[in-house]
Amino acid sequence: MSIVLSADATPTAPGLLLRPWRDGDADALLEAYRDPVLRAWTSRPVTTPAEARDYVRRSRQGWAADRRFSFAVVEDAPGERLVACIVLKEVRPGRPDAEVGYWTAAPARGRGVAPRAVEAVTGWAFARFAAGGLTRLELLHQIDNPASCRVAEKSGYAFVEVLPARPPFPRDGHRHVRRLT
Repeated sequence: MSIVLSADATPTAPGLLLRPWRDGDADALLEAYRDPVLRAWTSRPVTTPAEARDYVRRSRQGWAADRRFSFAVVEDAPGERLVACIVLKEVRPGRPDAEVGYWTAAPARGRGVAPRAVEAVTGWAFARFAAGGLTRLELLHQIDNPASCRVAEKSGYAFVEVLPARPPFPRDGHRHVRRLT
């Protein structure tokens, strides 16, 4: 798991490094999940040190299975401050689509972290998996999350449709799609 992606700095924010989760990230992960907004938008919040360690362990298992790729997004500065997570889900040979999901830590919101991280993983996903048939990525979010809608648009994911509510999501959602060009 030596893959490290990067996203350039902006005039107001440092560059980003996207890398697989490490055991040492558990405390920062737990701290990020103390944010009630993040907990409200995720179906499986991390609330204890044991859950944080389990999150990191499951992340490594996804990489080992070569079908779920969870990246810790850290600022490219001394100390590698955790600012987000981005996941490429359900990658399978011969399957034309996969899903991109993400969250952003509260102190990093509004600084362009999510669109830059989504763009980095999108480029990597198409470069790595197009030969295996990947041609389309989906980004899904609940309809009442306009910030995620903006991230999708800024990242080149076109709105396609409204999806009916289904567990674990209590509200209708949006499907945004980006195709391999």
